[in-house]
Amino acid sequence: MPASFFQAKGVHVYRLVASDMDETFLDASRSVPEANLRALRRMKELGVLFVPSSGRWYSSIMDNFSGEARELIEGSYVLSYNGGFMNRVGDPAPLTTCGISRACAEELYAVGRELGLCMHINVADGHVFVPDADDAERAYLALISGVTHVNSKDHPDLSFLGDRDIVKLIYVNRDFEALQELGETLAPMAERLGVEITFSSKRYLEFMPAGVNKGTGLARLAQMLDIPMSEVIAVGDSANDLSMIQAAGLGVGVANVTDDVRPYCDAVLETTGMDGAFEELVERFLEP
Repeated sequence: MPASFFQAKGVHVYRLVASDMDETFLDASRSVPEANLRALRRMKELGVLFVPSSGRWYSSIMDNFSGEARELIEGSYVLSYNGGFMNRVGDPAPLTTCGISRACAEELYAVGRELGLCMHINVADGHVFVPDADDAERAYLALISGVTHVNSKDHPDLSFLGDRDIVKLIYVNRDFEALQELGETLAPMAERLGVEITFSSKRYLEFMPAGVNKGTGLARLAQMLDIPMSEVIAVGDSANDLSMIQAAGLGVGVANVTDDVRPYCDAVLETTGMDGAFEELVERFLEP
């Protein structure tokens, strides 16, 4: 039945679901859980558009969709780099882009080296350069394409990147409380440099261009598709998902949503992201 039928009956209809990927939509091996595959099938039947939204880059996100999962998101869109890049599924040429200046990146890189932190330097061509990763971070990144490991002792500055455009820079620390404190300390510097700080995966401090986040990216896509934000669901687990959770008509956290984001969710699912929470999402909020 058309959406207008359910609207006439007073049932709220959602037409788009935007979802974070890691710790929200994917399991620990970065695969789509069977429950989420069933959810994608049902969303397709209901005419609900599923939009992956991640801090990672487009090609890396698409690596997570193969076989039937890839077919089920055909005709949709992908929001990458925390909403700064937008792609049509199947088209590697982005519709929107963003980035930070080389001078800004150089200063952030210098501070990261001084602090002795592993970093991720994301570039616009869909790669990430990772100075000084420990064994745990290397194991985690082994499942992601487009990663190049380097040693910061060999690279006192970012000249090794050549003329690549830099999208964002990340500091890595598994002591999340210490990382959050570092974020507070570096906030004045970030403001001066024209970047904003957000957090993800309980170990990443991300420097993004000011004004670029998953919320603004999602709003831009919804406007392009002529879908009111009241008919959008956003699902996530971390601080870099907060902007889209707040912007959407229904902001949803998976069961493992972090404590700093949980209070802002309109609903929190009983299922963790790694266990396939989207079948529950469909049953609670999308089934007519």
